Amino acid sequence: MKFEKLNDNKIRIILTNKDLNENHIDYHSFMSNSVETQDLFLDMLEKAEEEIGFVTKDYKIRIDALAMMDGDFILTVTRMLPEVEHEKREPIKEKTSSKYKIKVKRKSQNLQDSTDIAYRFLNFDDFYDFVSGLHSAQFDLKKVATSTKLYSYNCAFYLIFKNVNFEHEAIKKISSYITEFASFVNNSDVFIPKIMESGKLIMKNNALMNALKHF
Repeated sequence: MKFEKLNDNKIRIILTNKDLNENHIDYHSFMSNSVETQDLFLDMLEKAEEEIGFVTKDYKIRIDALAMMDGDFILTVTRMLPEVEHEKREPIKEKTSSKYKIKVKRKSQNLQDSTDIAYRFLNFDDFYDFVSGLHSAQFDLKKVATSTKLYSYNCAFYLIFKNVNFEHEAIKKISSYITEFASFVNNSDVFIPKIMESGKLIMKNNALMNALKHF
C-alpha cells in the first residue's frame, strides 16, 4: 500500500492484490463495497493521516477506485470542500452499529480506457513459459481479443491485445495469470503506437494461438 499526496485535498493510494489478500478481501468483495472493504477504507484513511498528514475528519470525501488489469487498484481520495465558507461540512463517515458508511465511486480501467492493452516480458523465455502454461490452464482465447501481436522493443518483448473483449469470462483469469510472467504496461493506449512504430514485429495477428501450436 503506497500513498502519494497530489495536492492539499487529494491523494493517490496504490492498493495491491497482496493488500487485499492480507485483509481477506477478493476482487468481487472489494467492488461490492462489503463491510470488510469499508473497514479497509477506514484503515487506509488512518494510515494516510499518519504517513502524509492527510486529515479527513469532518470532511466529506470521495474515493474513486480504478481497477488495473494486473489486479491492483489506484484509489484517488478527494477531500471535498464546502461550496460556501459558512456551510457546515458533511462528514462521509457516519457511525452506525459500530460500523462506518463510505460512499465510493468506482470506475474500471477496462471500460474507461482503450480496448488495446499490452504486457511486457523481460525476455522471450518468460513469454515461452507463459504460453506453455496456457496449455494446462485451458483458457478460452478465441474471443478474448480480435488479435494478439508480439513485438520486441528495447531488449524486452511486448504482447499486445487488440480490441479486448472485457465481458469475456476468461479475461480476468488470463490477466491474473499473465502477471506471473509479465507486467502490465500503464498508459497502454499511448505506448502501443510507439511499440508498433519502433519495435520489431515477432509474431503477428494471432500470436498466442500460433505460439500455442508451436510451443
